[in-house]
Amino acid sequence: MFEPIRDDLREVEREFSRHVQSQIAVIPAIGTYVKDSGGKRIRPAVLLMAARMAGYTGERAVLYASVVEFIHSATLVHDDIIDEAEMRRGREAAHTRWGNHLTVLFGDFLYLKSMSLALTQDELAVIRLLCDVTLRIVEGEIYQLTKNGVIDLSEEEHFDIIRRKTAYLFAGCARIGGMLGPATREQQEALWEYGFNIGMAFQLVDDLLDFTGDEVALGKPVGGDLREGKMTLPVIHLLAQGNGPARDLVGGIVGERKATVEEWRRLRALLAQTRSIDYAYGAAAEFVERAKRALHVFPPSAAREALLFLPDYVVSRDR
Repeated sequence: MFEPIRDDLREVEREFSRHVQSQIAVIPAIGTYVKDSGGKRIRPAVLLMAARMAGYTGERAVLYASVVEFIHSATLVHDDIIDEAEMRRGREAAHTRWGNHLTVLFGDFLYLKSMSLALTQDELAVIRLLCDVTLRIVEGEIYQLTKNGVIDLSEEEHFDIIRRKTAYLFAGCARIGGMLGPATREQQEALWEYGFNIGMAFQLVDDLLDFTGDEVALGKPVGGDLREGKMTLPVIHLLAQGNGPARDLVGGIVGERKATVEEWRRLRALLAQTRSIDYAYGAAAEFVERAKRALHVFPPSAAREALLFLPDYVVSRDR
């Protein structure tokens, strides 16, 4: 899928390594550890493929792809601290190894590095967009924390969290790709719409994997969201059915921040009974179709075909 931009993605990784260098030895140590922990690099790939589809092949695409990878990595570092997550992609989370104090400052370092790198280019509109999506990510994290443990979270409130924490960065990646090339205003708006809907679908599937995924494939324990007090779409749909036992079960898990094997089995059975997993997959599939429709304003090309395939990958992934 990303074969046309494979070399560019490797260059993004080299840029990441180069820009986490510091005379403070622990900074490149954490940076290398975070980079080597893997990751799908979907956000940089979206930017790079969108730029190609818009007719741009210069070096600035790799630079801005590196910027969004810095931003995304910073969010992951901070998220793991907030969630007290011990694992990330099958390895110890950075804060587990270096402690919260150092790691939160490293996340701040990544945010500032991202903007420092972006400022090397005289592209005020792009910088403004990057600042805007980064602020929305932080707002989303704060908003989610205010809703932590609230089992009456509405579907719209949940979608608002996803929009801020995930979808806007995807949207920004796609739009920046168009801004680099000779894309029309209509095409730039279409790229924003594409990225936004990819981001919504991506996060919905990510939430679903917390119920349907395999711990080895995911590289982290399943069921973590609910134990951390985060309500996601399958559970929101389940509770909307007015099922008293389900409400008691979910309330107990959230309140105790843990679930026994039997409680998890009962929850999975209730989700199947109310078709809540299917409901959430259906919502993700709708966002996927919206993403695909947005690209119809572009003429056929290899880059467009790759971007049209990406939504199907998003809903079929297992990690």
